[in-house]
Amino acid sequence: MTATETDQVLTRFVAGVRTLVPTVAVWAHGSLALGDFQEGRSDLDLIAIVDGPLDTAHRERLAEFHQLLVDEEPAAAALHCSYLPRTALAEARMDHVTWAHGMILERPVTPVTRRELLDGGLTLHGPPPTGLLPPLVPGQLEEYIRLDLKEYWLPATDRPDLWLQDVWVDLGPLVLARASVTLRDGRLITKGEALTELTALGAPADLVHDIHERRYADPVPISEVERVRRGEQARAFVRRGIRTTLARGTETPEET
Repeated sequence: MTATETDQVLTRFVAGVRTLVPTVAVWAHGSLALGDFQEGRSDLDLIAIVDGPLDTAHRERLAEFHQLLVDEEPAAAALHCSYLPRTALAEARMDHVTWAHGMILERPVTPVTRRELLDGGLTLHGPPPTGLLPPLVPGQLEEYIRLDLKEYWLPATDRPDLWLQDVWVDLGPLVLARASVTLRDGRLITKGEALTELTALGAPADLVHDIHERRYADPVPISEVERVRRGEQARAFVRRGIRTTLARGTETPEET
C-alpha cells in the first residue's frame, strides 16, 4: 500500500515538530480520528502536547516550519495544530498557540475537541489522550455547545453576506445537526452522520444534497442568483434550528 499525501504530511510534521519544541504527544481529532476523513477535502486537526509554555522564539520557529511544510507539501495547507502545554491540560478556556489558516494565532482546545480526543483520538506520537487529558466535568460539553450556538452561530445568521460562501453553507447546518445530537443524546457524530440528521431536522432536501456533493463528490457550479437563494435558505434553517435548540434547553421537566 502506498502512502497517501496525508500520511506523508503527518509523518513529516511529527518528525519536524519534535525537533523544534519539547513534544510530549501528538494527537489527531476531527474527521481523521472519527473515520470520516476525505482525502484532499477534510482538515487535518491536530493537537501537540508540549512540555511547558512556548515563548516568542518557539512561535517563530513553528511559523517557519508550518509555512515550509505548506510550501513543499500541498496537503499541509489543511493542517491545523494547537500546542497545549502539559501544565494546562485541564484548562479548557485558556488560549494556546495554534497554527491555522496560514498563520500563528491563539485559541482554546475546546470541550468538543477534548471529548473527541478522549473518545477516540488518533495517537501519532507519545501516550494516548486518555493517558494525559483529564475527563470533562459533567455538563461542560453541553454548556460549551450552547454558548457557541448562542454567541457565535446565532449572531452569524444576522450576516447574509457570510452565507454566500460555501464554507458557511456547509458548516453552519452541520454544526447545528451535530450540536442537536450531542445535546439530545450526549454523543458526538461525524459530518457524514450529521447529513442524515439534517434531514431528520427538516432541512431542505436540495440544501442537504448541496452539502453532500461538496464533501463527497463534485458539485455543479451555481449561478449568483442560486447562490443568494441557497444562502438565504441555509441561514434561515440554521437560525430557526438554533433558536429551537436553545429554547428546548430552557424547558422545565413539567414542560417537556
